[in-house]
Amino acid sequence: MTGTRRTRSTFLPRFGHYTRPVRAAVRSAGALAACASLAAGCGVVPGTTGGAGDGPITVMTWAPEQTKATNKPGMPAFAGAYARWVNAHGGINGRKLKVLTCNDDNDSIQAAKCARRAVKENVVAVVGSYSQYADSFFPALEGGGIPYIGGYGVTNSEFTSPLSYPVNGGQPALLAGLGKELASRCGPVSLVRPDSIAGDQLPTLLNSGLRAGRHEAASDQLAKDDATEYDVQAQRSLEHAGRNPAKEGCVVPALGDRNDTFMDSFRRTRGDYPSVRTATVLGSVDQTVIDASGGASGPYEDAYISGWYPVATDERWDEMKQVIKEQAFSDNRIDPADAGVQTTWIAYTAFRQAVESLDGGEVSAATVRKALNDGLKVTTGGLTPPLRWRFSDRLASVGFPRLVNTSVTLQIVRQGRLRAAEKGFVDVTKTLLDADLG
Repeated sequence: MTGTRRTRSTFLPRFGHYTRPVRAAVRSAGALAACASLAAGCGVVPGTTGGAGDGPITVMTWAPEQTKATNKPGMPAFAGAYARWVNAHGGINGRKLKVLTCNDDNDSIQAAKCARRAVKENVVAVVGSYSQYADSFFPALEGGGIPYIGGYGVTNSEFTSPLSYPVNGGQPALLAGLGKELASRCGPVSLVRPDSIAGDQLPTLLNSGLRAGRHEAASDQLAKDDATEYDVQAQRSLEHAGRNPAKEGCVVPALGDRNDTFMDSFRRTRGDYPSVRTATVLGSVDQTVIDASGGASGPYEDAYISGWYPVATDERWDEMKQVIKEQAFSDNRIDPADAGVQTTWIAYTAFRQAVESLDGGEVSAATVRKALNDGLKVTTGGLTPPLRWRFSDRLASVGFPRLVNTSVTLQIVRQGRLRAAEKGFVDVTKTLLDADLG
């Protein structure tokens, strides 16, 4: 099947865009070194960004809302609730936190406008945000020296830009981790993914995990990412996954917002084939999608799902839930099980620790960047491993110099709820290093 090839920088564009991953890492590391050496801090005179003196510390959070594609209204809504909560408890180092929000509309022009507004408003950082249009917003942020802390991990640039401080491993870690876990649990594996530039690296990443577990590669079923039905892909994936009667196979749809459409076709078709399990990654499916698709009676029951964080019922989320209870109890945009809300909580946790590390000194984009670049170790109460961003981290050699959290969790849907399939995190650093991403 031939689909439309797209050029925007979204879920894992082709790494060949950089000619070679190593060159990308070198360029990124060089840019970081340049930023560190400039007294003005990448185009910003220290002290000019919002946060100087005793006034409020101003940040921004953006995400798409009320669009026909991906929507993440819980992220800016939670950011506002977090600011109210922090301010009700004395602020950060005694300073009020002011959160500006922006709707990027799933549009490259609007994403750039959000970034330019952040520069104009002299924000200290963009925190806990989602946008598929990194190529549009990063130039403005980099020109203004504004750090991007805890983006959702939806674009490749979030793991290469010198001003990006990601808190999760994005799609690379999820797919590599899922493959690693499925290797011992599944017979034949079928991957259904977009026939687009964005989808071209998905088989490589999933197969790197399968290969680590000495499992054969998944079959690669291409699909248009704007189709209204996936009957052909459902049939082909079921045929492949069901070809070994001795071990139940697995079907892995990785179609983002179109996963629901695929699962409708899959549900209609699966009765004609041997029993198989389904598996996917956070971002294609979360608790809100499971609920909307029928919960325990829906197509995701017993599915494996790789995620970045512990399941929402884990007690490590209790403080985040307290923020919601105190400041946004009736706001139905904010779901504590939503990965966007969870990422925003962790991003603001990292930002707060960066500001607190300044010990009451000047708070600016430059000083926050310096704190993060100088080896500050951010702790998140066990929701992630300790986070520390270096000029060029372990995965620079494969084109991910800013990817510092290589841990994933494996979850399973039981009685309609996401539950931990096993305790603790799985580190996929070696799996990613061994992947052929050139």
